[in-house]
Amino acid sequence: MNLLGLIESQLLSNRLPLVAVTLAAVPHTNTPTVLTLHWHGFVEVRLTQDSETVAYQSVPSSALQVNERWDRFDDLDHAAMETAWELGAWNLERIEAQPFFRPGAASHETVTGMHAFGASPIAIDGDSPILAEVPDSDDLIHAASREGYVHWLFRAVRGGLWAETADDVTLEAGGYRNPTCPLLSQPVAAAAFRATARKVIYTFGRSRRSLVSGDK
Repeated sequence: MNLLGLIESQLLSNRLPLVAVTLAAVPHTNTPTVLTLHWHGFVEVRLTQDSETVAYQSVPSSALQVNERWDRFDDLDHAAMETAWELGAWNLERIEAQPFFRPGAASHETVTGMHAFGASPIAIDGDSPILAEVPDSDDLIHAASREGYVHWLFRAVRGGLWAETADDVTLEAGGYRNPTCPLLSQPVAAAAFRATARKVIYTFGRSRRSLVSGDK
């Protein structure tokens, strides 16, 4: 799965720094996944058609449907790990989320689940915070709401907002790392054995300060 190529093409098109990147999938093999790029930037919006007064709105996130084949969650985990590694992320978070259409589910779970698959029940001045190209969004949200989903999150240094502040001795000069990621994937827990949402964090980075303090 060429997530890196998709992200780099979007960076070239938008010419904005990334705040974060997410990937989401439902528990059915070879179904579409959704890659979402969260941008740092603002656009001017006129308060009225005839007014010269403007306000600033955040650039909407870009959600893209990825139709590449995958047979196991391990395939997606490896793809997310390698992409986060090469783009210089400090870590990769993987959340194995419960179904959000269940008794007792909090409302924010529904919002988070919808956002993961390119839709939003929230509007900002009448506009969605997500610009989506996800034709199967409704079906994916329906599956996630009833069966749960898996969600990956990382913050890129290369092409990202964090390029000038990264304190990480594992990075090359351009804020990237050379392939391949040395960490091993941890299996995704079967939904039947998850009483609560489960988070797995893969840590890639190492700070200069920890080396100075003697963490070896």
